[in-house]
Amino acid sequence: MLLRQLEYLVALARERHFARAAAACHVSQPSLSAAIRRLEHELGVPVVRRGRRYEGLTPEGELVLAWAHRILAERDALHQELSVLRGGLTGTLRLGVVPTALPVASLLTTPFCDRHPLARVALQSLSSADITHGLGEFELDAAMTYLEDDTLRNVRRLPLYEERYVLLTPVGGELGEARTARWSQAAALPLCLLDPRMRNRRIIDECFAADGAVAAPAIESDSVAGLYAHLPGGRWSSVISHAWLHMFGVPDGMRVVPLVGPAHGPRVGLVVARSEPQSVLADALVAVARGAGVRDALDELLHSYLGGSGGRSG
Repeated sequence: MLLRQLEYLVALARERHFARAAAACHVSQPSLSAAIRRLEHELGVPVVRRGRRYEGLTPEGELVLAWAHRILAERDALHQELSVLRGGLTGTLRLGVVPTALPVASLLTTPFCDRHPLARVALQSLSSADITHGLGEFELDAAMTYLEDDTLRNVRRLPLYEERYVLLTPVGGELGEARTARWSQAAALPLCLLDPRMRNRRIIDECFAADGAVAAPAIESDSVAGLYAHLPGGRWSSVISHAWLHMFGVPDGMRVVPLVGPAHGPRVGLVVARSEPQSVLADALVAVARGAGVRDALDELLHSYLGGSGGRSG
């Protein structure tokens, strides 16, 4: 059995299509199909359910896939440990990040690359469900996500910061001169918010509900960038996490107003699977994160906007 055959099987299970799996592995489709047939012959069991197209894995194939993930992870861990002995950590850190934490990912990835210049980072914007799957299947080394996510199992958690929600509103608007605002007041404004399918939006809706309000935004976006694109111009307001100020700042003509009320923001942190083998790259990222001071950096940034003009660009 060759490691390459296991890589092909993992790619096929991920892509659920022979041609796409072959393209992902940079081989022809006949070469990938032949390698998987050789794997079935060597193991003496059918691995793939075949019809006119890919129809999934057999029960035996699901077991082989689980072992393939572990074997390939062991190989990667070996390479990483050997690279440390050779004088510098190498390899690619696979980091999954929920979309609302992407604006601050550089607070970890930049110092990581500074400390380990021979290593690379592959950053993926993923949903909470995809992060849980990726960690369990050895497809991710680490992730930045909400720590209270009930789907996370058998992981180490390192808190990074608590989301603090603020109102971005036009300077000349109804709350443009307010020192603070309640969630119920914000709900009455013309709003642009994230899509309800996103976890951050569901958390924000809970905050509105805790203050007896329901938000009815005129515009909803499935990305932070799409949301911010609508804010210049003085028409729309939005509720954002203070972490987004790190990348996007405050659009011209708007200011930051703290939101007060009974609800508190959730914790965002770094998570690493506890399963063996442990990723040397993930452990290196955890070491960087412990000294990165993400919470303090974001709190200081928010204070600078609240204490200054509030309308400068980021």
